[in-house]
Amino acid sequence: GLRFFFKMVRWWAVAGLAGLTSSVYCIATDNRLFYRHVVMRAFRVVDAETAHVMAIRLAQMGLMLKFNSADDKILSTKLWGKDLSNPIGLAAGFDKDAKAFSNLFDVGFGFVEVGSVTPLPQGGNPRPRVFRLLSDQAIINRYGFNSCGQVDAAGRLKLWELKRNRYPGKLLGVNLGINKNSEDAFSDYQQGITNLGGFADYIVVNVSSPNTPGLRKMQEKEKLLDLLTKLLTVRDSIKSKPPLLVKVSPDLTQQEMDDIATVICSEN
Repeated sequence: GLRFFFKMVRWWAVAGLAGLTSSVYCIATDNRLFYRHVVMRAFRVVDAETAHVMAIRLAQMGLMLKFNSADDKILSTKLWGKDLSNPIGLAAGFDKDAKAFSNLFDVGFGFVEVGSVTPLPQGGNPRPRVFRLLSDQAIINRYGFNSCGQVDAAGRLKLWELKRNRYPGKLLGVNLGINKNSEDAFSDYQQGITNLGGFADYIVVNVSSPNTPGLRKMQEKEKLLDLLTKLLTVRDSIKSKPPLLVKVSPDLTQQEMDDIATVICSEN
């Protein structure tokens, strides 16, 4: 009995080592079939949020598919006077805490947007809060602005200054949110621009989250005009003066869209 047991242990050890060696080789050689049939299937064994956390951790370590060739010149363009190697980017919501953004450029994105980052750390909504829609190849996201906070994010964004020259034609965006119990949205966004704006190629003011009480009211014409007028003054205090963008809700009425467009396109 013991002899058989130790024989099985040795067999599993050899099989495990072979599997590990094969996995490391596939990762090192960017084997797309390995990612599609092994890594993605492994992610689907766990819940959606755990898979998200795992993906960020792997990206943070650089263990992901990489796009090693230069972008075709036909894809290049200019945005806000900045060179952009291609127009395909990663929106905020994936790298919420700015943990993996520099490695995500290696995937081939022309821009990566981190956040939303709130002034103070907050946990967001209780779990479960992310749900897969496999037939639609989509997810429902109800995270609720979970964030590490600006101080923590700033510590990692500082490293971008050391790496920026390695990524010509790539833009880094910083998406700003407010804390759930905030009583002053302007102050929260002001802190974000002041603390993080200097690291960004562009800043996004997120006024669209349905999980933050009262936030969507900031999309009303007069409130949005007042908010953006003040925030532009704060933005102008930054040496690089990064462009200031606004993220709005996807379910606006035509009148609300017209009002927001009027504000955005105004001279101020």
